[in-house]
Amino acid sequence: MAASRRFPWLIYWLVLVVILVLALAPLGSVAIASWLAEANGCTLHEGFVNPCMVNGAEMGDTLYAMFVLGWLMLASIPFGAAAVLAWLVILIVHRLVWRRRQAN
Repeated sequence: MAASRRFPWLIYWLVLVVILVLALAPLGSVAIASWLAEANGCTLHEGFVNPCMVNGAEMGDTLYAMFVLGWLMLASIPFGAAAVLAWLVILIVHRLVWRRRQAN
């Protein structure tokens, strides 16, 4: 009889973390840009670039780009949700097959 192997939970959790990080990255970009602009008394919106001095450096263009990248959420969140659903189906099927093989 072959030695019983453990189910590879770690791999599944790592894949889930990667999916969630990629899906929510645009949200993080918007949050960081908004926080930096607010902390430095800058105006930030999607209309146009506003000047913003952060620690003596002009960061208006960078903050604007980070803020506008939030629009990627329109694609990344639905794709992330579909990836999580596929992850869940694969996990359930793999776990059922693994359990059946362990019983034999």
